[in-house]
This record gives sequence, C-alpha cells and structure tokens, in this order.
Amino acid sequence: MDTVTANRTLLTIGQLARRCGVPVRTIRFWSDAGVLPETDRSPSGYRRYDAATVARLDLVRTLRELGMGLDDVREVLERRRGVGEVAAAHVRAIDERIRSLRVQRAVCTLLARDELTPRELSLMNDLARLSAAERQQMIDDFVDGTFAGTDPDAPGAQIAQRMRTMPAELPDEPSTEQVEAWVELAELVADPAFGERVREMALAGSRTAAPPTVDPALVTEHAGAAGRDGVDPASPQAAEVLARIGVADLPPAEAHETAAVLATFTDRRVERYWALLGTLNGWPAFPSTVPAFEWLIAALRAR
Repeated sequence: MDTVTANRTLLTIGQLARRCGVPVRTIRFWSDAGVLPETDRSPSGYRRYDAATVARLDLVRTLRELGMGLDDVREVLERRRGVGEVAAAHVRAIDERIRSLRVQRAVCTLLARDELTPRELSLMNDLARLSAAERQQMIDDFVDGTFAGTDPDAPGAQIAQRMRTMPAELPDEPSTEQVEAWVELAELVADPAFGERVREMALAGSRTAAPPTVDPALVTEHAGAAGRDGVDPASPQAAEVLARIGVADLPPAEAHETAAVLATFTDRRVERYWALLGTLNGWPAFPSTVPAFEWLIAALRAR
C-alpha cells in the first residue's frame, strides 16, 4: 500500500454496501464489470474502496435505475459519452417500450373480455408486433392495390380520391376500442372481395359524369325514418316518402336507373371502413346512412 492510500479512509465492500444501500453482490458484480473498480485490496485480498467510490457508486446506481446497460454506464464514467447524450437515447428507448406496452395492454384487455376467433387472435398478435408505420403501410398497400390503374382525377371518382388522401393515421398508443377497430379494419383490407367492391365503386365513379339528383339529407331523414318504421318499400305509403324526397315523379325506367347507380355506391362494408378510420383517428362518430339508401333503392325498384 502506498503512502497516499494509507492516509485515506478505506471502506470494505460491506461498509460500502451499508453506506450506499446497495447489496454486496451488486457491488461485486459492478466491480468485476469494471464500472466500480476497488481502490486496492487488503493483505488478505479483500476489496477496499475510497470515499470517491461512494460518489461513483451513486452515479452507477442512478444510471442503472434508469435502465442503462453497463456498456453505456462505462462510456459515461470514462467520459467517452456525456450523460445527456446517453440519457436522451435512453428516453427514446423508454418511449418506444411504453408504446409497445400500451398496445400489449389493449390487446390483453380484449383477450380477457371476449371470446376471439383464431383469425382475430392472429390479427391481434400481428398488431402487437407491428409498429405504427408498418400498420400504416398495410393500409397504403390496400389503397394502392385497389386503385391501381384508375384515374384519381376522373369526374365522380370521389371514393378513390378520399381513400388516397385520407389513409388511417394509426396511433402508436391505441385504446382498446382502437385495437378492436384495427382488427376489424385489417380483416376488411385483407378480404379480396372487399377490395373488388371498392374498386368497382371507384371505376363506376370514374365513368359517371354526374350522380343522380338525390338530396342525401332528405334521403337520410325520410327514407331512414321509413326504414326504421318498417314501411314496405312497395307500399302506397312508400310513394309518399318518395314524394318527400323528390323522386316520386321519376318515370319507371329512370327510377330503376337511379336505383342502379345508387346501389353501386351504397355498401355497408365501405361505410364501415370509414367508421373504423374515424375510430382510429379520433374523428367524431357519424350516423349510418346506408340503411336509408337501401330503403330508397328498394322503393325505386318497386316502381
């Protein structure tokens, strides 16, 4: 032992553990790892530490409690990296872990609440593993594949334009309701029949110079009420509803043509797609209009 060391107050590993509140086995592990080297050893070979080690141990413990690995701790102690730089990188890692845990929590909440099909379980597993960017890519691939070769600027092709310009901004931290919406949306976009139906609507919209002259607000109000009240679309009472909507005087051929065009653009699953996007993006909920248009289509066909 040199003269300088002899004049210092040295602590045994047990004394250091008691002073700092850190288990002996942890101090021994950190010492062996090189982040907390002993000052020297006693003639009997026991580790001894000086007062400066107490401050170093406090720093090591703080960094470890923040979740930093020993390599990062070593780089900080050796001044190869600043504490701020390491901490900032670690904050980003913690944020990513928090987002992942929130997704997993939402998935587990659903698993505990519902009896899910194997398909739904598989989708939830995918959701828990995919990043928000990867989930977004799934929607983008659906839109690109569905509308490949269509003209987004053609008159009447609003559905193609809307689905291109309003993709789902899937959240990194979804609620349980958003997880449910994602599972349902993933099933929709994975169904070839749904993609074909959406493409049919887009192509029809591109070919249609102008939609039928029907006021959606009147349809929702009057045809919606008729459907809820159980009015038969082929009954005399239905003719009164058509008059309130403003289509009672259409010749039969024009009424049937109008019904055909409306039917092309009326689909419960497509409306559901928009509702699911709303849930995922936090948009205000909107009432379903498809049942009202389905009633109107049936009434026009009954003319």
